[in-house]
Amino acid sequence: MEQFLIRRVRLIPQESILLKDDIILYRDEEHIITFWDAFNKRPELVRGLSVYYLKEHLKLSKVFHEDGDFHWYFDIADYRFEEIEDGSELIMTDLLADVAVFRDGRIRVLDLGELADAQEQELIDDRLLKKSLRTLDRLLRELYRDGITRFAAPLEKYQ
Repeated sequence: MEQFLIRRVRLIPQESILLKDDIILYRDEEHIITFWDAFNKRPELVRGLSVYYLKEHLKLSKVFHEDGDFHWYFDIADYRFEEIEDGSELIMTDLLADVAVFRDGRIRVLDLGELADAQEQELIDDRLLKKSLRTLDRLLRELYRDGITRFAAPLEKYQ
């Protein structure tokens, strides 16, 4: 049976983590949907559902809180596939800029300082820096215009 694994690569802090405990619920050429438990649980982060938008360079997570509430969290990412023994691995490089969307409609952009730090420390090249900023711009334009509905739709049947 072919293995399919997901690896998350972070630039700040520098780390590469195999998400071996994430449960892959669905996969096609444009989307991967996973269920996961938080590595470091805290009241606002216990577990989540995620949809990887492979062609849009986004990952949206529905992050569940300890009290049963939730919020939405976008990671901007670069995706590439690597062949491994008995299958393939999705390498998701976190491009640092993130967006949180709260149930009351507030939108918060996060970690732009880390993006600047990564560029200063030469941890991110110009191509990925531009991809991060352009993806963030496109995402914010759509969120302000249309809300989160389109992005959240693939997760509805897994609620």
